[in-house]
Amino acid sequence: LVRYLISFPFSIGHRHQQTTAKRVEEVEFDGPCMKTEVPGPRSKVTQWINVNFFCDYEESKGNYLVDVDGNRMLDVYTQIASIPIGYNHPALTKVMTDPKNMGTFVNRPALGMMPPEQFSEKLVNGLMAVAPKGFSRVQTMACGSCSNENAYKAIFIWYRVRAGVLSFFFQVPGCPDLTLLSFMGGFHGRTLGCLATTHTKAIQKLDVPSFDWPIAPFPQLRYPLDQFERENAREEARCLEEAEDLIVKWNQKGRHVAGVVIEPIQAEGGDNHASFDFYRKLRGITKKHGCAFLVDEVQTGGGSTGKFWAHAHWGLDDPADIVSFSKKMLTGGYYQKDSFQPDKPFRIFNTWLGDHTKNLLLTEVIKVIKTENLLDQAKRSGKVMLEGLYDLQDKYPHLLSKARGIGTFCAIDVKDEDTRNLLLLKARNKGVVLGGCGTQSIRFRPALVFKEHHAHLFLDIFNDAIAELK
Repeated sequence: LVRYLISFPFSIGHRHQQTTAKRVEEVEFDGPCMKTEVPGPRSKVTQWINVNFFCDYEESKGNYLVDVDGNRMLDVYTQIASIPIGYNHPALTKVMTDPKNMGTFVNRPALGMMPPEQFSEKLVNGLMAVAPKGFSRVQTMACGSCSNENAYKAIFIWYRVRAGVLSFFFQVPGCPDLTLLSFMGGFHGRTLGCLATTHTKAIQKLDVPSFDWPIAPFPQLRYPLDQFERENAREEARCLEEAEDLIVKWNQKGRHVAGVVIEPIQAEGGDNHASFDFYRKLRGITKKHGCAFLVDEVQTGGGSTGKFWAHAHWGLDDPADIVSFSKKMLTGGYYQKDSFQPDKPFRIFNTWLGDHTKNLLLTEVIKVIKTENLLDQAKRSGKVMLEGLYDLQDKYPHLLSKARGIGTFCAIDVKDEDTRNLLLLKARNKGVVLGGCGTQSIRFRPALVFKEHHAHLFLDIFNDAIAELK
């Protein structure tokens, strides 16, 4: 853990045609090209239970993913929202081929004990360069689940450190009966502690023991938002009241709520939104009752909402105590306030504590985001995408509803799960990769290099796929 005080002209012949200037360094395909259904013959050779299709990553470029059967698809899902600047970006291939980086890629150090000389510098230029407001510490990890799992530990340690009690007998007082409050529809990972705060699909928790921790309702907003302002305000007030009531009740029975964990947008659970005011008031509740506030930005972080961190939209000076990240950040980890630094070494620890090579790549990703103004690009492309989704739900009201999003972090509901799944397959066979979430939603997670003409192209193909459902 390191602490820093960082005091071709191009047009497409589609109905949504748009011309944009291409950067000199941008080399990309001009659209999808489908040769077979997906999965194709080569992908079907090996049947794996979770695999959609096998990919040819050497041939994939920019916003386009190529599979082993030669199908070229516009990727609006990007490996579950984890490709920040597209496939085989020149800035990243340059890092990989630089002889000076050979030792970094060949040797994987135990970063918590024997980090390389340039480790601190890379953190300053990478993770700390985009640290959320008010944070001067970062702890690297490997993935989203282990980031949250260790963030939970940090919260419990923070809550108990003043008691000065240790135990090796797995009972109170050394192992206290503390809890974390989470929300219905939230997803925070698949490790044991994270599963106790994950409330999406039953299969994710089946057969696995879980902690008995409090679960609050998450607002179920009605759409269009501007037509249901009063109803949605009442719904959010109800959820806030119940969350605070749970904290009080669990504290009274001796099972203190040490922290509250929430996503700025519930992604896996169905792209469920709440107002920025809801989050501001929830933050106030955590302060009132002395609970840590963990904002899980594993999927929302990295720029797709038009700000680097989705919680920045709340406009708070003190938005969180811990912010976890992964996916578009290429490495996992979490930012934390000084007070959450464990009081003793090795309390938050594992062999690798992430992957130093990802810090190298992330530094270049951040440079590209800044030099190409990709946060503004996400806003512009997102506007095209969301307006197009509004048009499609008006055109197909019997199939689509609840178009929503911030930046390119968008989603829409389909009338039922079976129809949603069929639409995903039809779109893929037409050359667009999409992903589902919740019971009947489709989520859109393009890379930050997804531009307006990509959005128009996506909308045309998506429209064609929907039309076939009629």
